[in-house]
Amino acid sequence: MVAPAPSRRPAAYTTRKALLLRIFLIATAISVAVVLPAAAEANHKPGHQGGPGASEQLSLGAKPNPIVFGRATVVSGRLTATNKAGRTVTLDGAPYPYTSFANNIATTTTSANGDFSFTRKPRLNTRYRVRVGNLFSPTTTVLVRQRASFFLSDSTPRRGQLVRFSGRSCPTHDGAVVSIQKRTTTGSFRTVARTRLREASRCSVYSRRLRIYKDGVFRTVIARDADHARGFSRRRSVDAHG
Repeated sequence: MVAPAPSRRPAAYTTRKALLLRIFLIATAISVAVVLPAAAEANHKPGHQGGPGASEQLSLGAKPNPIVFGRATVVSGRLTATNKAGRTVTLDGAPYPYTSFANNIATTTTSANGDFSFTRKPRLNTRYRVRVGNLFSPTTTVLVRQRASFFLSDSTPRRGQLVRFSGRSCPTHDGAVVSIQKRTTTGSFRTVARTRLREASRCSVYSRRLRIYKDGVFRTVIARDADHARGFSRRRSVDAHG
């Protein structure tokens, strides 16, 4: 029996097959090169460091938060690492409008267990972060409330008498809305009148007269804005008589 002759394919077919195989191998290599860096980037987060120090973490928080204008907060956290004692911690801050961090505003060193803290008195809403070498913490935002005072011209008026509600708010926020609120029977506060802050030699001031018919507990609230949180005055009681 005569063996069948081997099939012969055109040279063009063989060349095209080789070209397709080469394109497939190149595309596979490119996809692997793209996926690997993307995966590494996805796993990199604030508070973590890749490579040999991947187990290092840096936390950050602030208490109290919010604070009243003129008062202090403690910005603190912990370094979790094999070598965590005596490490230099650098504090960066970005006050409103948070356009950029002012670097190296304060430094300290970690304790034996990795703890650290900074006492700060920001004048505006401020974002903070810390760093140890190339390791960065998450960002913490400290809100600063308007400092509001509140006075009554008479806390024991006759029923139906006009009483002046007045005070000041610091720092200056001329034109901001001031809400005069009265406590309800459920313990919440309801706005009974509004006025606005106006210019003064120091800070901003407000004044509004109300006719009082019943006893009550009042407070004033300064509206928040982009650079400061809402401010609350102390509560004052009115004892109407007659």
